[in-house]
Amino acid sequence: MQCDIEENKLGCTCTYPCDKRGKCCECVTYHRRMNQLPGCFFPPDAEKTYDRSYRKFAEIYLKK
Repeated sequence: MQCDIEENKLGCTCTYPCDKRGKCCECVTYHRRMNQLPGCFFPPDAEKTYDRSYRKFAEIYLKK
């Protein structure tokens, strides 16, 4: 599977500046190693907190 970095950047909702923007495979791998989820998994208001924990993800989506 080829990754279209420029196309991925257009849909990237993460506000944290990093070198993985648009490189979804690298981003997911990085966050997985950190026991986190990427920012694009979160709604905008939660993403801006930079809390990428599984706990925060579950907290947000269990409320819905």
